[in-house]
Amino acid sequence: MALQSKMTVYAAIAGVLTLMGGIIYYASLDNVDLDQVEIELTNVEFREVSTINNQAKFDVTFLVKNPSDKTFTVSVIEYNLYANGTLLGSGIYSTADIALPGRALFSAGAEIPLKNIFVINKGDVESEIYDAMINNRIASFSAEGSITTQSSWSEAQKEFKTGY
Repeated sequence: MALQSKMTVYAAIAGVLTLMGGIIYYASLDNVDLDQVEIELTNVEFREVSTINNQAKFDVTFLVKNPSDKTFTVSVIEYNLYANGTLLGSGIYSTADIALPGRALFSAGAEIPLKNIFVINKGDVESEIYDAMINNRIASFSAEGSITTQSSWSEAQKEFKTGY
């Protein structure tokens, strides 16, 4: 192979690597905006009891806010739910199986409530807490976990703690 042919191959490889580095750098510019996401637990509402399965279902609502100028979507919220400081279990809100264009868009300044169904098995928590949950006698709820946001170029994960 001639020297000129080798130089052309090396130049092409260097060009591709530079282009890839530029794409990665450009994608990372979104991370600062994605990390500004705000999330708060706004409601835990009793839904139904299944005496056959010994389970209770609740609607858990998170209010997600976008204070940045960058539009993003929320793909996953993983959380542990607490009632009066007692761990009830873990839950997950996920739109990972929905294509990016099909998800709710959080444009600049948007505040969107995201609901999730949370299931408690009667045997997994103390009977007093379970009874208080299905009779709406819980004074405070809190959640902690992580939220994953995505833009067309980037993805960021942020830890959170929230309660009411």
